[in-house]
Amino acid sequence: MSERILVIEDDPAILKLLRRGLAYEGYLVDTAMDGRSGLLMARDNHPDLVVLDWMLPGMDGLEVCHRLRTGSEVPILMLTAKDTVQDRVEGLDAGADDYLVKPFNLDELLARIRALLRRTQVKRIPILEFLDLKLDTGSRQASRGERIISLTAKEYELLDLFMRHPRQVLTREVIFDRVWGYDFGGQSNVLEVYIRYLRQKLEDGGEVRLIQTVRGVGYVMRETP
Repeated sequence: MSERILVIEDDPAILKLLRRGLAYEGYLVDTAMDGRSGLLMARDNHPDLVVLDWMLPGMDGLEVCHRLRTGSEVPILMLTAKDTVQDRVEGLDAGADDYLVKPFNLDELLARIRALLRRTQVKRIPILEFLDLKLDTGSRQASRGERIISLTAKEYELLDLFMRHPRQVLTREVIFDRVWGYDFGGQSNVLEVYIRYLRQKLEDGGEVRLIQTVRGVGYVMRETP
């Protein structure tokens, strides 16, 4: 299966070069020209790697990098005209896995992408497990023991997030950011509604509760106290 790469870059010429070069190498390519659109595309399409420009309109690449890193380990290759040591440190501290200064050589960029994808290949887990709960990320289907659990798209995304961060308290803000988008939160009770739906499906066979409420903070997947 071809890896999916998201390119977030506001320079049309560079964007065209990357889209053609990556597609020629056999990658599936998604593109966005600003940070907010890129975040939404990352949430919806689950890329295997992100090529991210530092200087973007509105939300800059560092902020995008921080937000992508919230609940995600997707490899990030940052592109920038900034080339001081401090700039490199700042980009890497924001969560970037690699750093390439403009103007860049396309062959070098492709080599760095291949290296990042090789490095993360072992981290890709097709089936997530927590106690008796399994989530097949290929079929997007869950099970507890022999009982199969069908999930809607949002229920799957929510469960996937919990299972990739077991025993880690996830705030409402983090969950909204990763499942519904960075600007969705507010006073909406949609999260509580989906937590209730998910719990009903996971506990329909009389199983113990795995998604626990942390009052005033958010939720966590852990053993029942």
